[in-house]
Amino acid sequence: MAKIKGTVVIDTERCKGCEVCVASCPCSVLGLAGEVNSKGYHFATMVNPDDCTGCASCAIICPDTCITVYRQKFD
Repeated sequence: MAKIKGTVVIDTERCKGCEVCVASCPCSVLGLAGEVNSKGYHFATMVNPDDCTGCASCAIICPDTCITVYRQKFD
């Protein structure tokens, strides 16, 4: 059976750090970064990248559409 691995790409300049994506992630992959963007917001980032399954819950729920999810299949 093939394993699916996901990667989340976040537009850090558009992210306002609302944490909705963090709460919606079933695998606890996302969290807020310690640094801030040019607007002064702590932005979302992958804190546990190896746990991402590519479910895209974060991208669907993001109110600012600043998340893109990529999936890759491994045999």
